[in-house]
Amino acid sequence: MIEHIEHDGELLALIIRASFSRPGITFFTENSLSQQIGYMQHPSGKLIEPHVHLPVAREVHLTQEVLVLRKGTLRVDFYDETQVYLYSRTLNAGDVILLIKGGHGFEVIEEVEMFEIKQGPYAGDQDKTRFSGISAKEAKE
Repeated sequence: MIEHIEHDGELLALIIRASFSRPGITFFTENSLSQQIGYMQHPSGKLIEPHVHLPVAREVHLTQEVLVLRKGTLRVDFYDETQVYLYSRTLNAGDVILLIKGGHGFEVIEEVEMFEIKQGPYAGDQDKTRFSGISAKEAKE
């Protein structure tokens, strides 16, 4: 239900499958990551105290993205920092992925609806380097 995508001892991504379920609060990410993902399952009547978040200075050096698939099937191709292809994984409706580091590309297998959540603001051309990816025939899961 939780898959850690790693290469050379580095965490590239975290996949949380739609089937994940656990009572209470579960956080999947280390505090060192600039994006945090938690899952909450509470019974009816549970009260979560009202609160405000205080201003805290944070320094972000690398954009991390969360994709939430609402519909469809998406192949995610993972690359190392030097743009070398590593392997692929297939996501389905309800799956969530945190893209932590390295490169990534996508192929839509079945029409997709998804949310993308990341730190902002978007820095345009300064935010990413685009490169040629693999073909579907080269994908290895």
